[in-house]
Amino acid sequence: MAEHLYTAGVTWTGNRGEGTAHYRAYDRTWDVSTPGKPVVHCSNDPLLGGDPGLHNPEDLLIAALSACHMLWFLHLASDAGITVLGYEDAPEAVGETEANGASRFLRATLRPRIVLAEGADPARADAVHGEIHKVCFIARSVNFPVAIKARYSFRAKG
Repeated sequence: MAEHLYTAGVTWTGNRGEGTAHYRAYDRTWDVSTPGKPVVHCSNDPLLGGDPGLHNPEDLLIAALSACHMLWFLHLASDAGITVLGYEDAPEAVGETEANGASRFLRATLRPRIVLAEGADPARADAVHGEIHKVCFIARSVNFPVAIKARYSFRAKG
């Protein structure tokens, strides 16, 4: 088994001059940086006073889950002889917040719209989805159920 190291920099950018002197004195904004990659400007969930124009941790988690699933689907579909010509997802996640403010994800649903080459078998593609939870780094790391509701269309190659 091989270990992998992932690094990121997280820098709070929300100090308006008083720091955290009181709850409303600061913004819930920060930057995520990874060497050699563009900076991602982030904020808290808008439900908690964050900037709705910036990514929040919940956005980033569901996007990471969807992207990991997509990459493994493309890999395993290729191995299975299934030609994928297009892939888009509109994932959704449901969370809850307790009275004390503690929150968590309850479940997520990936809704990929996949274009397969004419003649591909959607049942075989569905079987590929069923294998991804065994190998996807992110899916294997979350502690909530993830459902897959794929839709397929077909197009000639080229």
